[in-house]
Amino acid sequence: MAKQLKTQLTGGESVFCINESQLIKAYSLWETESPEGDRVRDMVSRLETEYSRNERASIAFVLIDRLLKGKDSGTA
Repeated sequence: MAKQLKTQLTGGESVFCINESQLIKAYSLWETESPEGDRVRDMVSRLETEYSRNERASIAFVLIDRLLKGKDSGTA
């Protein structure tokens, strides 16, 4: 089992720059009444309910890094 980390990932300055155009498109998908929009809203709701702020920050950083490196699970 992995050792419990005390490192806080939230707060302070952002490590990644966020492209405003991409953020607008992400929110557009979030707001769309579609199966994809439903999945995004459902997942965000589950993450916000089931995980701490620090865990969500870790997930966000790992997902962004994996997207930048072109790692794709190939699902949906």
